[in-house]
Amino acid sequence: MQVKIGFEIHQQLATKKLFCSCPGELTDAEPDARVVRRLRPTQSELGEIDRAALDEFIKKKYYEYEVNNSHACLVELDEEPPHEPTEKAVDSAIEIALLLKAPVVDEIHFMRKLVIDGSNTSGFQRTAIIAFDGYIDTSQGKVRIPIICLEEEAARKIKQEGNRVVYRLDRLGIPLVEITTAPDIKTPGQAIEAAKKIGDILRSTGKVKRGIGTIRQDINISIEGGARVEIKGVQDLDSIPWIIKNEIERQKLLLDVKEEIENRVRKDKIKLKIHNLTDIFRKSNSGIIKKALGNRGRILGMRLQGFSGLLIGRLGPELAGYARVKAGVSGIFHSDELPAYGIEAEEVDEVRRNLSLSEEDAFVIVAERYAKARKALEAVHERALLAFDGIPEETRMVLKNSSSKYMRPLPGAARMYPETDIPPVVISPDKLLWTESNLPELIEHKAKRLEVDYKLNSALAEQLARSEYSELFEKVVAGNKKFAGFAASVLLSTLKELRREGFSVAAIPEEKIEEVLIAAERGELAREAVVEVLKFLCEKPESRIETVRESLGLKGFDEDDLRELIKDILKEKEDFIREHGKAAEKPLMGVVMKQVRGKADGKLINRILREELLKFPGE
Repeated sequence: MQVKIGFEIHQQLATKKLFCSCPGELTDAEPDARVVRRLRPTQSELGEIDRAALDEFIKKKYYEYEVNNSHACLVELDEEPPHEPTEKAVDSAIEIALLLKAPVVDEIHFMRKLVIDGSNTSGFQRTAIIAFDGYIDTSQGKVRIPIICLEEEAARKIKQEGNRVVYRLDRLGIPLVEITTAPDIKTPGQAIEAAKKIGDILRSTGKVKRGIGTIRQDINISIEGGARVEIKGVQDLDSIPWIIKNEIERQKLLLDVKEEIENRVRKDKIKLKIHNLTDIFRKSNSGIIKKALGNRGRILGMRLQGFSGLLIGRLGPELAGYARVKAGVSGIFHSDELPAYGIEAEEVDEVRRNLSLSEEDAFVIVAERYAKARKALEAVHERALLAFDGIPEETRMVLKNSSSKYMRPLPGAARMYPETDIPPVVISPDKLLWTESNLPELIEHKAKRLEVDYKLNSALAEQLARSEYSELFEKVVAGNKKFAGFAASVLLSTLKELRREGFSVAAIPEEKIEEVLIAAERGELAREAVVEVLKFLCEKPESRIETVRESLGLKGFDEDDLRELIKDILKEKEDFIREHGKAAEKPLMGVVMKQVRGKADGKLINRILREELLKFPGE
């Protein structure tokens, strides 16, 4: 069976916003203002209406936008035209394109791409093609990258209550690079390899944001005899193989259902005829039914001719997904799963008699207010008809268990049109040549170099190359490669452990971490004291290292003072030394370290201790 897999990767860039000077950061501060709007579908210049936009409009949603004046302006509110694109964002996108071996365009022209979920106040997303025809190599062959775009990030969804959706405008306008691959990926293993390789190239630039939510992968999947399905919201790379496997199985199941239903009944026999079955359930013991009737709901049902046995674990979740999204119901009941949920066999039999069902027929019932229940059954009927097509083109949202749920139909071709507010951006040959001549070192190459230059094991070198601290590491150990192991341990392990313990490591400026490590490398700060100093800086990140040492009582010993202290300890432990000889060194080291308490480096202590033990009478 032939499988086609492709990615759309969206990576935030570490610059200010794309079309204004607002910071490209998020905020949890209370909003300064709230704006409420609705979006409506309009015809394109060719007279077409996007099917996904129309589908969303029918849901009658309205959108509330939270505005923080420090993180959003009139551009994000769509009350002011966009400014010229941020130069650093354009430069970063060009650099990424060149690393992906993609020829860059001579002029960047922004377009408007229709957005139908309210996440852009304007109703569209500004996007521009940066480069064409790139590629990456994988162990299973080349994966083409036909298009690389620069676009603006959508607003941040805060919550949804019924048909009210709340967004925050802090994220709207953050620059994104969108990388679209061709459907060249054939296996789940190749998919995760390709995703990691592209991710490494993005991180190699040092110009992209890191952390949860800053990079997203949408996966396009189709199997032979099917259609393209888009899985949105993939953030965990390790889940990619499972998401793909689950989607392939779902699509194979839908093709099996198509073959089976076509052998049972013609598509034109599946009629939408809704029945009011409320009287059958007046005395039902089902808690769900009772609750619906108590809220002045109705029990509506419909016949699905020829669908018996095709619903449970097969088409049932698809029907329920359409009903939830299009009508806002919590779920449906169908005959393949009943009796259950408190609905008894006698009630099921009565429904079958009322709907005049044969053994091959199924039924679906919905317990809700009349209008909502009717709308849900209309959605069920729509999806039942699509069973004859096999796999409908649609957008789905990934779930925590690596399965997915229906979101909406795939957008149509009428969603792109020219942007009239932003003039073209000319890419000069000089800029392109300079960028090509100054491309950053790729992570895979950096890992090999770090392994050789600093005598690190391959796993540690690779971890360091991927780390946000790789440049800091090389600055710190440039003059003393013997310090590499300790510096790598602090940057990769100590800081990570402090985060786990709840310390605000992100609050410490990078130059302050550098200062701590250099002090430890020079022996001005004992290595054993580094953790306590970093903890202090998490609380007071602007403190001077001298101030931190004084506050923690870490004023260091100079070598002469340390030697005198060690001599005194050896004199005090004379009998112990005579009794144990060379074996006394390790216990004595512990005694000295306890008294020094991080005020001197362990290597210095060990050297002086050995020197003084050699001078000890009888040794």
